[in-house]
Formats: sequence, C-alpha cells, structure tokens
Amino acid sequence: MGIILGNGNVLNQAGELTPMEILVEKGRITAMGETLDREGHEWIDCHGGMISAGLIDVHVHLREPGFEHKETIETGAKAAVQGGFTTVACMPNTRPSIDSVETVTYILDKASEAGMARVIPYGAITVRQLGKELTDFAGLKEAGIFALTDDGVGVQSTAMMKKAMQKAAELGIAIVAHCEDEDLLIPGAALHDGVVAARHGLPGIPSESESIHVGRDILLAEQTGVHYHVCHISAKESVRLVRDGKRAGVNVTCEVSPHHLLLCDEDIPDNLDTNWKMNPPLRSREDRAALIAGLKDGTIDMIATDHAPHTQEEKANGINRAPFGIVGLETAFPLLYTNLVQNGELTLKKLVELLTVKPAEAFKLPYGRLEVGAPADLTVIDLETEKTIDPSTFASKGINTPFAGWACKGWPTLTLVDGKIVYQNV
Repeated sequence: MGIILGNGNVLNQAGELTPMEILVEKGRITAMGETLDREGHEWIDCHGGMISAGLIDVHVHLREPGFEHKETIETGAKAAVQGGFTTVACMPNTRPSIDSVETVTYILDKASEAGMARVIPYGAITVRQLGKELTDFAGLKEAGIFALTDDGVGVQSTAMMKKAMQKAAELGIAIVAHCEDEDLLIPGAALHDGVVAARHGLPGIPSESESIHVGRDILLAEQTGVHYHVCHISAKESVRLVRDGKRAGVNVTCEVSPHHLLLCDEDIPDNLDTNWKMNPPLRSREDRAALIAGLKDGTIDMIATDHAPHTQEEKANGINRAPFGIVGLETAFPLLYTNLVQNGELTLKKLVELLTVKPAEAFKLPYGRLEVGAPADLTVIDLETEKTIDPSTFASKGINTPFAGWACKGWPTLTLVDGKIVYQNV
C-alpha cells in the first residue's frame, strides 16, 4: 500500500501550477498524473497546495554534540521538516567538532533515531577548527560527510587552505568556506561597518573581511580544481568575485541566506535588538540589491538558512556580547515567498529551484527532484493562507529571529522523507 498525494498542484516547465497527484511507494515516487487510481492506497488531501520536492538546506547549526542547551539534532531535525526541509547539512562547530569518524557516526546515528529530516554532517577542514592541522579527509568521507568546512571561522592561512583544496580535489570533496579575514576584524564589532554602526559609535565588520577571502580562495580553487563553495555571501564585492570566477571557468558556487536577501543594516532597530546580530552582519542597501541581482543572473547558486539557534539568556547579553546568529529553518520559505515572489523579485519556480534542485546539483545529491523514480522527499506548501511568524510555535529550541510578527503566506503543511510522513498540518 502506498500514499497518494491528491488535490495538489506542481510547477510545470513554464512555472505554472498544474493539478497533479503523486503516488509514493517504498520510499520512491512511482507515479504522477492528474488522476491516479486510489485503490489499495492511502489518499491524502493536499487542499490545493503546491507539491514540491523536499527542500534542501546546506547550512544549519544543530549544536549537538556539546551545545544541547541551544539545539539538539532531534529538535533541529523537527524544525527542518516543519519548515519543509527534508535534507539538511549540519556544520562542524560543535564540541567536540566534527573532525573525527566517531563524531560523524554519532550525528548520523542521532539523526536516524530522530527519524525526521535527513541530516548529513560536514567534516571540519582542520582539527578542532584551529587552522593548524588537516583532518583525515579520506576517513571523514568514508564515514559519510557532506563536504568539508571550518564554518564559524575562516581558514586564515593561505598555505593551509591551498593544501586542503589539493587534498579535497584528489578525493572529490567540496571545500566550503566561511570567508572572514581576522586581520581586518576589530574586537567587539557586531554590525556591518556602515551607517548604523557609525550612528551608534560602534566598530564595524568591513565587507572586505569577507571578500578578500573569497578572492583568495577562488584563485586557489582555480589552481587546484576543487569544488569551492562560499557560505552565506553578503557583500557586493564577494558577488562580483564569484561572478568573475564563474566566467573564468572556476568550479565555484555560493549560497545566500534569507535574512541577507530581505534585510539591510538600516532595518536594525535603534535599541540594537540582538536578534538582528548575525555573522556576516546585515550589510548595506546596495549589498542587498547585489545579492538579489546575483540570484537572478545565476551568480548565486542556492539559498541556505544558516540556522543558528541560541538561548534567550545568551541573546540578552547586549549587542557586543551576545552571540551571532538567528534561526531560519521554520521561516525561510514563507518569508522568501511572501517578500520575493509575491512582490515580483523572483518567480516561484526560481525560488523552488534555489531550495531544491540547485543545491542537489551543486553537491551531487540524489534528492531535490520531483519525478518518477526519485526519492520520495516531498513538501506540500499552502500558498494562500496568511499567518504571522510566532516563535512560540517553533520546533527549534531557538526563538532568536528578527522576523517575529511578520505576516507571511507559503507555509508547509506536509513533509515526507523517504516516503514517510514526518510532519503534517493539513
């Protein structure tokens, strides 16, 4: 007996929503058609919602092991499916960091026990993310990592990054970079080095602290042939460098986070609410425009949330001391649909691709496609009902978001992973 998703719509090649039913059996999509034979199958009414391939997020912080007061693999995986994400890749800035086969195995086992979103861990580039010694890339790959990164910090040594790229290229693993040149950082800087930081008399984080690493690494990727991916791109100079790298034939991809697409530093409230503090910081209006332009012309390959939960107590420590980061898994699609698609900045087809097939293609994942034979990772999204973002309803332990109270459409109502219903609010 299978499951039929009925009374739903899918996007066709022209980007139009058309009626479609989908049959799921043994973890795969086995049939698609306007009307399927229901005999012997469970039929689920999608109430006219859009049926999409399950969303993919290549950048989340699940905090376990070591920081379970912020998030666990279980709560993060629940937040993912509630937000329509079926596959998430978790960053290695845990304690211990994901720099050993044992920690990779621990995370995969915990994710399996949770039985929610598929969780694939990153492996750290350097031992304990200290930038001094490379990890066992081959062992981590065999254990099942997604890619390699020291996210949370940038690899400061050019020689170390080149060595990492050479080794990763030999093994066919992507190098994923948090781009930040620490030589350009002022201790205590929390906001972009722009008008808002200046108005409050605060030191700022300059755009070039990001873009210098982006440029350096693109040159190294060109020489080594590695797949190089830029995390949470935020500065117009970084976008230009990635665009130039692609034109030169470098195997470079990048992601942008929803908050950098929707907000700029001028939106930060005068009370400097720390739910607006993230790294990279919200940059200028011009940077935000460059990010949207980069999405439209294909320079930016995908959207990733950089889901970064913290406790309320931690976030209450003031703009200088509170940790960087906001949550994003449960709000990403509604925010992007409401504020980019409904206002005409992006088409619905483009948005869905940026969250499904594009990350899957870039990282050679077998997910992200809505077709017969594909894994039955599916998300049903209500494009009509408007709801207000309410952090008290989050499955995540973190409620640190600047988007509380925003009215949005585009809420996931049903999520399947490998054909199993893991979230239902139909």
